[in-house]
Amino acid sequence: MLFAMMRLTAYVSGRVQRVGYRAKLVSLASNLGLVGFVQNRPDGRVLVIAEGDKDAVEKFASAIRIENALINVETVDANYSNASGEFSLFRKVTGPDEVGERLDEGIEILKCMLTGINNLTIITQTGFEGLNGKMDDMNCKMDGLNNKMDGANCRMDKMLDKQDETVGEMKGLRRDLKDHMDQRFEYIEGELAEIKSALRVKGII
Repeated sequence: MLFAMMRLTAYVSGRVQRVGYRAKLVSLASNLGLVGFVQNRPDGRVLVIAEGDKDAVEKFASAIRIENALINVETVDANYSNASGEFSLFRKVTGPDEVGERLDEGIEILKCMLTGINNLTIITQTGFEGLNGKMDDMNCKMDGLNNKMDGANCRMDKMLDKQDETVGEMKGLRRDLKDHMDQRFEYIEGELAEIKSALRVKGII
C-alpha cells in the first residue's frame, strides 16, 4: 500500500512568498486528500512536499502553478518518488525568523490600527464639535428669526392700529359728509318752498 502512493517534491519560484501562496496550497492539498507541507525557503522559493494518491498528486502538481493578482508562479522544479508515509496532514511550516518578522509586522499593523483609531476619534470629536457649533449657529439663526418674527408682529400690530385709525377716520368722514348733505338738503328744501310760495302769489301755480 505504501508503494501505491506518490510523493511530490517541488521547488516553486516567482512571486510566491508573503502573498498567500502557502495558504492556497494548504487548501488545495486538503481538498485533494494529500498530506505533507509547504515552506518558504531563504532563497525566495517555496518548498512543497505532498503525498497521496497518484492522480491526486498529479492534479495538485498542476494546480500549484497559480497566477493571479498577487501570486505569480514562474517555474516549478518537480520530482516524484514513492510516498514515505511520514505525514498525517498537510500543513504550512513557519520558520523561527519568519515568526519574529510576522510579530514585527503585526506590531506595525497594530500601531497603524491604533493611529487610525486615534485619528478616527479625533475626527469624530471634531465632527461633533463642529456639529455643536452648527447647532449653536442654527439656534442663533432661530433666535434671529424669532426676533424678526417679533419685529414682523410689531409691524403687523402697528399696521392694524393704523388700519383701525383709518377706519375710524373714514367713519368720521362719513358722518361729517352725511351731516353736510343733510344740511344742504334742508337748505335746498327751504329754497324750493320759498320759490313755490312766490309762484303761488303770482298765480303761476
